[in-house]
This record gives sequence, C-alpha cells and structure tokens, in this order.
Amino acid sequence: MKNDVAHPLVKLARNAVECFVNGRRIPRPVEYTPEMRERAGVFVTIRKHGELRGCIGTFEPTQPDVAEEVINNAVSSATRDPRFPPVSVDELPDLTYSVDVLSTPVPVENKEQLDPKMHGIIVECRGLRGLLLPDIQGVDTVEKQIDICRQKAGIYPDEPVKLYQFEVKRYH
Repeated sequence: MKNDVAHPLVKLARNAVECFVNGRRIPRPVEYTPEMRERAGVFVTIRKHGELRGCIGTFEPTQPDVAEEVINNAVSSATRDPRFPPVSVDELPDLTYSVDVLSTPVPVENKEQLDPKMHGIIVECRGLRGLLLPDIQGVDTVEKQIDICRQKAGIYPDEPVKLYQFEVKRYH
C-alpha cells in the first residue's frame, strides 16, 4: 500500500487531509523525524489519478516547525485551493500526495542563474509575489517560470521584477 512506503512527511499530509475531511481531530506525530523539527516554507500537492487536485503552501515558515506547516498546508490544499472544490470523502482513496520543503529564498541578479528543473522561483513587484516550484511538468524554461509567476501574482508582463530562487526537498 502507498502509505507504507511513503515518507513520514507525506504520511502526515495524507493523515491530516483524511482526518479533516472525515471530521476527526488531526493528531500530531508521535515521533518527529529530523525534517519535521526544522522551520521552512512547505508546499503540499495533491493529485487525483495523476492530475492536480490541490496545491497550497507557504513561501516562508509560518508555523513552529515543518510538521505543523505540512498539516496546515495539506488541509488548505484539500479544502482551500480556489481552483478546485473541497476534497470529498469519496475521493480520499484516489489521492496521492507530495510535500516540498523549501530552502530559504535568495535574490537572483539575472535569470541566467536559474534552472527550471532545479530552482523554484519567486517573482516580486509592487508588494505582489508569485511562486512556482521547480521541476514542474511542461515548464522547461526560465521565461515560462517567470510568466507563470507573473500571472499568479497579477504582475504585468512589462513590469520590472525582483527574482528569488530556492531549492526544494521533494517527498513522495
């Protein structure tokens, strides 16, 4: 079964969603792995039959540790992604999860420093920010990454932007 081989952060995300959707209290992990104790931004991606079903996360840490970040973002991915209706009980068996733990974003002088397979990016302008994780299917160029981030943030194509890069540890 998927749950038996999944990384503990992925098991935590799945458990949080299943408990929340079933109206049960979400238990905290009994044993914290080293990754759970860190502080970092985290994205939780939910897929159904290989198709995106929800993806929400935090650019930077908002919780005391990664475990809490995963729990909050897993529930948000399942219930608050504006692109999708909330996950139903009937869907739970068909869902797969991945968890991305973000490194601290660092400013980038020029886009030649970026690699869309290795680096996620944040685009910033007028206090607006758009983020795209690295290694996204169909996103093979830095220009495409930047365009998607601009669209997400509501930044016009001709506006100058600040770029930041980060890396992720992706868990399945």
